[in-house]
Amino acid sequence: MADETQGAAAPQTANQPSMNMLGQYIRDLSFENPGAPGSMLGAGNPAFNVQISVGVKKQSDDTYAVELTLNAKANRETTVLFNVELVYGGVFRLKNVPENTVSQLLMIECPRLIFPFARQVLASVTQQGGFPPLMMEPVDFAAIYRQNLAKLAAQQGSAAAPGAGGEGELKPN
Repeated sequence: MADETQGAAAPQTANQPSMNMLGQYIRDLSFENPGAPGSMLGAGNPAFNVQISVGVKKQSDDTYAVELTLNAKANRETTVLFNVELVYGGVFRLKNVPENTVSQLLMIECPRLIFPFARQVLASVTQQGGFPPLMMEPVDFAAIYRQNLAKLAAQQGSAAAPGAGGEGELKPN
Protein backbone atom coordinates (compact mmCIF):
# COMPACT_ATOMS: atom_id res chain seq x y z
CA MET A 1 0.00 0.00 0.00
CA ALA A 2 2.84 2.42 0.83
CA ASP A 3 4.42 1.75 -2.59
CA GLU A 4 1.17 2.66 -4.35
CA THR A 5 0.92 5.94 -2.41
CA GLN A 6 4.50 6.91 -3.23
CA GLY A 7 3.99 6.03 -6.89
CA ALA A 8 0.87 8.18 -7.09
CA ALA A 9 2.60 11.13 -5.40
CA ALA A 10 5.60 11.14 -7.76
CA PRO A 11 3.85 12.71 -10.78
CA GLN A 12 2.39 15.43 -8.56
CA THR A 13 5.77 16.50 -7.16
CA ALA A 14 7.40 16.39 -10.61
CA ASN A 15 5.26 19.37 -11.67
CA GLN A 16 5.62 21.35 -8.43
CA PRO A 17 7.25 24.77 -8.73
CA SER A 18 10.85 24.80 -7.55
CA MET A 19 13.76 27.20 -7.21
CA ASN A 20 17.30 25.94 -6.73
CA MET A 21 20.53 27.85 -6.26
CA LEU A 22 23.15 26.27 -8.50
CA GLY A 23 26.09 28.38 -7.34
CA GLN A 24 27.40 31.73 -6.16
CA TYR A 25 30.23 33.91 -7.43
CA ILE A 26 32.04 37.23 -7.20
CA ARG A 27 32.05 38.89 -10.63
CA ASP A 28 33.75 42.12 -9.58
CA LEU A 29 35.41 43.33 -6.40
CA SER A 30 37.20 46.63 -6.04
CA PHE A 31 38.50 48.20 -2.85
CA GLU A 32 40.20 51.58 -2.79
CA ASN A 33 41.89 53.07 0.25
CA PRO A 34 43.30 56.23 -1.35
CA GLY A 35 44.59 57.90 1.82
CA ALA A 36 46.25 54.89 3.42
CA PRO A 37 47.80 54.83 5.91
CA GLY A 38 46.77 58.34 6.94
CA SER A 39 43.07 57.59 6.51
CA MET A 40 43.20 55.21 9.46
CA LEU A 41 44.69 57.82 11.80
CA GLY A 42 41.96 60.48 11.63
CA ALA A 43 39.52 61.24 14.40
CA GLY A 44 35.76 61.43 14.16
CA ASN A 45 33.11 59.16 12.78
CA PRO A 46 32.98 58.71 9.01
CA ALA A 47 29.87 59.22 6.89
CA PHE A 48 28.79 56.21 4.85
CA ASN A 49 26.95 56.07 1.55
CA VAL A 50 25.77 52.60 0.50
CA GLN A 51 23.90 51.83 -2.71
CA ILE A 52 22.47 48.51 -3.83
CA SER A 53 21.00 47.33 -7.10
CA VAL A 54 19.76 44.01 -8.45
CA GLY A 55 20.27 42.73 -11.98
CA VAL A 56 18.97 39.58 -13.66
CA LYS A 57 20.24 37.90 -16.81
CA LYS A 58 18.59 34.85 -18.31
CA GLN A 59 21.14 32.11 -18.97
CA SER A 60 18.88 29.43 -20.49
CA ASP A 61 15.20 28.45 -20.48
CA ASP A 62 15.05 27.91 -16.73
CA THR A 63 18.37 29.32 -15.44
CA TYR A 64 19.03 32.90 -14.35
CA ALA A 65 22.02 34.82 -13.00
CA VAL A 66 20.97 37.26 -10.27
CA GLU A 67 23.58 39.85 -9.31
CA LEU A 68 23.72 42.28 -6.43
CA THR A 69 25.84 45.38 -6.96
CA LEU A 70 26.90 46.93 -3.67
CA ASN A 71 28.72 50.26 -3.63
CA ALA A 72 29.94 51.62 -0.32
CA LYS A 73 31.89 54.79 0.28
CA ALA A 74 33.16 56.19 3.58
CA ASN A 75 34.14 59.85 3.98
CA ARG A 76 35.49 61.86 6.85
CA GLU A 77 34.68 65.48 6.00
CA THR A 78 36.05 65.84 2.44
CA THR A 79 38.47 62.91 2.65
CA VAL A 80 37.54 59.57 1.06
CA LEU A 81 38.47 56.83 3.51
CA PHE A 82 37.49 53.91 1.31
CA ASN A 83 35.41 53.08 -1.71
CA VAL A 84 34.32 49.50 -2.37
CA GLU A 85 32.29 47.95 -5.19
CA LEU A 86 31.12 44.36 -5.14
CA VAL A 87 29.13 42.52 -7.78
CA TYR A 88 28.01 39.27 -6.16
CA GLY A 89 25.85 36.79 -7.99
CA GLY A 90 23.96 33.58 -7.75
CA VAL A 91 22.79 31.20 -10.45
CA PHE A 92 19.23 29.97 -9.95
CA ARG A 93 17.11 27.36 -11.72
CA LEU A 94 13.36 27.90 -11.74
CA LYS A 95 11.11 25.00 -12.73
CA ASN A 96 7.34 25.03 -13.20
CA VAL A 97 7.08 28.54 -11.78
CA PRO A 98 4.02 30.48 -12.96
CA GLU A 99 5.05 33.31 -15.31
CA ASN A 100 3.37 35.95 -13.13
CA THR A 101 5.65 35.13 -10.16
CA VAL A 102 9.00 34.74 -11.97
CA SER A 103 10.06 38.40 -11.64
CA GLN A 104 9.16 38.45 -7.92
CA LEU A 105 11.27 35.35 -7.28
CA LEU A 106 14.20 36.75 -9.26
CA MET A 107 14.05 40.28 -7.85
CA ILE A 108 13.07 39.54 -4.23
CA GLU A 109 13.74 35.96 -3.12
CA CYS A 110 16.98 35.29 -5.04
CA PRO A 111 18.68 38.51 -3.82
CA ARG A 112 17.43 37.78 -0.30
CA LEU A 113 19.20 34.40 -0.43
CA ILE A 114 22.57 35.69 -1.65
CA PHE A 115 22.67 38.99 0.29
CA PRO A 116 24.12 37.52 3.52
CA PHE A 117 27.09 36.15 1.56
CA ALA A 118 27.67 39.45 -0.26
CA ARG A 119 27.40 41.27 3.06
CA GLN A 120 30.08 39.02 4.54
CA VAL A 121 32.45 39.68 1.62
CA LEU A 122 31.93 43.43 2.05
CA ALA A 123 32.60 43.22 5.80
CA SER A 124 35.72 41.13 5.28
CA VAL A 125 37.16 43.40 2.58
CA THR A 126 36.68 46.58 4.61
CA GLN A 127 38.25 44.89 7.63
CA GLN A 128 41.21 43.67 5.58
CA GLY A 129 41.55 47.24 4.30
CA GLY A 130 42.27 48.42 7.85
CA PHE A 131 38.80 49.59 8.89
CA PRO A 132 36.14 48.10 11.15
CA PRO A 133 34.01 45.62 9.18
CA LEU A 134 31.17 47.31 7.31
CA MET A 135 28.08 45.41 8.46
CA MET A 136 25.13 46.34 6.26
CA GLU A 137 21.66 46.20 7.73
CA PRO A 138 19.27 43.64 6.21
CA VAL A 139 17.72 44.85 2.96
CA ASP A 140 14.00 44.79 2.19
CA PHE A 141 14.12 43.57 -1.41
CA ALA A 142 10.32 43.56 -1.60
CA ALA A 143 10.28 47.32 -0.92
CA ILE A 144 12.95 47.89 -3.58
CA TYR A 145 10.89 45.78 -5.99
CA ARG A 146 7.77 47.86 -5.30
CA GLN A 147 9.71 51.12 -5.73
CA ASN A 148 11.13 49.92 -9.04
CA LEU A 149 7.66 48.85 -10.20
CA ALA A 150 6.32 52.32 -9.42
CA LYS A 151 9.28 53.97 -11.15
CA LEU A 152 8.86 51.73 -14.20
CA ALA A 153 5.13 52.47 -14.37
CA ALA A 154 5.87 56.22 -14.22
CA GLN A 155 8.53 55.91 -16.94
CA GLN A 156 6.21 53.93 -19.18
CA GLY A 157 3.40 56.38 -18.58
CA SER A 158 5.56 59.33 -19.61
CA ALA A 159 7.60 57.55 -22.31
CA ALA A 160 6.79 58.53 -25.91
CA ALA A 161 7.94 55.20 -27.33
CA PRO A 162 6.43 51.93 -26.09
CA GLY A 163 8.82 49.54 -24.38
CA ALA A 164 11.12 52.25 -23.07
CA GLY A 165 12.96 50.76 -20.14
CA GLY A 166 15.63 51.82 -17.73
CA GLU A 167 17.31 50.94 -14.51
CA GLY A 168 14.00 49.84 -13.04
CA GLU A 169 13.49 47.12 -15.65
CA LEU A 170 12.01 44.15 -13.82
CA LYS A 171 11.73 41.58 -16.57
CA PRO A 172 14.66 39.15 -16.80
CA ASN A 173 16.83 39.60 -19.89
